[in-house]
Amino acid sequence: SGGPLVNLAGQVVGINTLVVRGNSFTGDQAEGLGFAIDANTVRAMSDQLIRKGYVSRPYLGIDGTPITPSLARMYDLPAPWGVYVRSVGAGSPAAKAGLQAGDIIVRIGDRAIDGDNPFINVLMQFSPGQTVPITVQRGEQTLTLQVTLGERTT
Repeated sequence: SGGPLVNLAGQVVGINTLVVRGNSFTGDQAEGLGFAIDANTVRAMSDQLIRKGYVSRPYLGIDGTPITPSLARMYDLPAPWGVYVRSVGAGSPAAKAGLQAGDIIVRIGDRAIDGDNPFINVLMQFSPGQTVPITVQRGEQTLTLQVTLGERTT
């Protein structure tokens, strides 16, 4: 683990991080299952490390639970996909934008949160300090709030 992951053309497409090796005694583990960090992510992180000395990520300041269509049906929620906001941090970017516990975030910018685009992946497409519209479902209302993303360095 830790070496480059290359495609058939010899191009680096990732950095290997972990390999799960099977157990010949129990036979219940996958053999040779590997995990890697995508090369574009590594490039973005290394550029930030060189430029800033640390890795900066966008920060919203919520505690949320992903919503799927089955959960939405089970709890009679007004949106089939999104993130249910359980709490909003005091003084956080979300609080300053007016986000409330019970809101369902369904879109950040022009990117919908769904099965192909989980909340964290959508959030990571934006930068700290960037002001973006966040679309939320609040009961029967659909609201668009403007939030200036904070910076998380840990």
